[in-house]
Amino acid sequence: MLRSLYQRTLSLAESRHALRALAAVAFVESSVFPIPPDVLLIPMILATPQRAFRLAAVCTGASVLGGMLGYAIGYFAFETLGEPVLRFYGAMDRYYELQASFNEWGVWIIVLKGMTPIPYKLVTIASGAFKFDLVAFVLASIVSRSLRFFLVAALLWRFGAPIREFIEQRLLLVTSAFVAILVGGFLLVRYL
Repeated sequence: MLRSLYQRTLSLAESRHALRALAAVAFVESSVFPIPPDVLLIPMILATPQRAFRLAAVCTGASVLGGMLGYAIGYFAFETLGEPVLRFYGAMDRYYELQASFNEWGVWIIVLKGMTPIPYKLVTIASGAFKFDLVAFVLASIVSRSLRFFLVAALLWRFGAPIREFIEQRLLLVTSAFVAILVGGFLLVRYL
């Protein structure tokens, strides 16, 4: 079932409705959908590299708006909608782990987890359920999702098709390395 959904999502990248499909997938992925928008973003950038950064911007904007829906689900309907979504994805253990450290590290959790392929819906729903400050959530989401999608766009714009396979097979590694460099830079600035 998931493979079929993945293939249908990927076929949208070639349709005349691709930009709307990208926005829709980025929006729903942030709260309930299992397929990340990268499956549309990557082939769309490879097909039209001159639009790479526009596509990343659309993906970012829609993802942040979808994140606000996830936040609302957690805030207003955690027991009826949020918890079942997290259980469906087997993310309740991670939810409880987040709960323990969210008050102290909330913005950093949103920024770091929002940049990785770790389900962003976990972060959005948890942020609402924990009643995290909405403005801080939105700002952290803008930062994290921009970094994630613009990094992919920049790599594809610069290196083209040869980088596609590397990104698709090692997306967690690429974004984790970027996060490590980013956090290392912040730590160097703070402690030097």
